[in-house]
Amino acid sequence: MVIQTLNLAIRFILELTALGMMGFWGWKQTDGWLRFILALGIPIIFMSIWVVFNVPGDPSRSGNAPIVVSGIVRLLIELCFFGFASWATYKLGFQNFSALLVFIILLHYVISYERIIWILKQ
Repeated sequence: MVIQTLNLAIRFILELTALGMMGFWGWKQTDGWLRFILALGIPIIFMSIWVVFNVPGDPSRSGNAPIVVSGIVRLLIELCFFGFASWATYKLGFQNFSALLVFIILLHYVISYERIIWILKQ
């Protein structure tokens, strides 16, 4: 139970870190007022997709699913979410942090193997 709670806390920190790096990447893409739109818009779009498209009863979520998707679609959403954040971190010049982020994401999914098995059956 302690490991599961710690893993959920790590997942939450990963989500916040991913959103922060997406916003920072958006900020660095241009100058002027457009940078504000990208810095806020990119994380908001990804966060909206993350929150809305769910598998009902997902143990790592509230169980609510505003828009129901299959397990494989949910995993693809998560892959895109964390993949883009890792890529953006790398492109910002933080290669070591990007590698660490990928390692922690993979570790999280290894620890969450029961959820992965469950979600793939949905």
